[in-house]
Amino acid sequence: MDISWSIFRTALLKWHNPEDRPMPWKGIRDPYRIWLSEVILQQTRVEQGLPYYNRFVAAYPTVQDLAAAPDDEVMKLWEGLGYYSRARNLLKAARMVSQELGGEFPRDYNGLRALPGVGDYTAAAIGSFAFDLPTPVLDGNVFRILARYTNSFQPIDDGAGKRYFKELVEAALGSASARKFNQAIMDFGATVCTPKRAYCTQCPLAFSCGARSAGTVYELPVKRKTLKRTTRHFHYLVLRDQGDRCLIRRREEKDIWRGLYEFPLIETTGPILQASDLAVHPDWPGSIPARELQFLRSSPPYKQQLTHQTIIAVFHEFSAADLPTALKAHQLINYKMLAKMAFPRVITRFLSENRLHLDLF
Repeated sequence: MDISWSIFRTALLKWHNPEDRPMPWKGIRDPYRIWLSEVILQQTRVEQGLPYYNRFVAAYPTVQDLAAAPDDEVMKLWEGLGYYSRARNLLKAARMVSQELGGEFPRDYNGLRALPGVGDYTAAAIGSFAFDLPTPVLDGNVFRILARYTNSFQPIDDGAGKRYFKELVEAALGSASARKFNQAIMDFGATVCTPKRAYCTQCPLAFSCGARSAGTVYELPVKRKTLKRTTRHFHYLVLRDQGDRCLIRRREEKDIWRGLYEFPLIETTGPILQASDLAVHPDWPGSIPARELQFLRSSPPYKQQLTHQTIIAVFHEFSAADLPTALKAHQLINYKMLAKMAFPRVITRFLSENRLHLDLF
């Protein structure tokens, strides 16, 4: 079908009312706060991300404040948002801007794109909203809108598809203000042309939408790759001695949750093990003498769904007269300090739901 991007653009901009769907980052020109909002909203719904944005702005009003913050403090503030590489890159980028760029964000697309954790979409959003750069955004919402409007079955998740849709969004932008166009198409994808429900009767583009005409709205967009998930079984050893101390470690390997804390871990590939089986498991921490521990209880399984993985975690609680202090991989801390550490959500759920018998107040 022949596409008139002028019609598309005009109808979209006429539909958009900047006063609708108010957010604290909309309409501002501060690149720091725009960047902060975009990083938080990667892989995160606005409803979930908004309180995090407000807490970060309150704790770190400027990029220099964020750059000076301790890593553990930032990770704790990020706790629960998931995709923790975003938090690590947030700190790296803040420190680059503060220490190497004189506290000023780059005002060009390539400079923004060079910041840690800033991809094409985020660079386009910062550039257009803060500096009026003519850069259209291309994310999941925009892929969906363009695929449906053009009734395109071109996969969106390979190189050819990304180039194809980049050409489409540049044609759709034309000579319009990227700042206004980007906000309009983002709001449109969030409120009208949504993934599971398209409000076609309220859509200003319905009369010229290819997918609506062909009856293929919910078939688009398409992806070439099929998501494969693996299941991992985590056995956490919650060890506490008479001095109210426990063992934790920071995850540093290139795996999920890098930079967060956890209890000593035994990972298995098969079914859930009993606590008695763990003591003879080859991955039992050699510096922790199992015979000196008193088993207390095991929790029911806790489940956390990640994009590519399903985590099944069981927490096995033990008490000891004393815990070793000379440990390479773990550190011994007072149990009350757990509230100040950043943990994966599956651990924070366990701690929250067992506050009473764990004496965490």
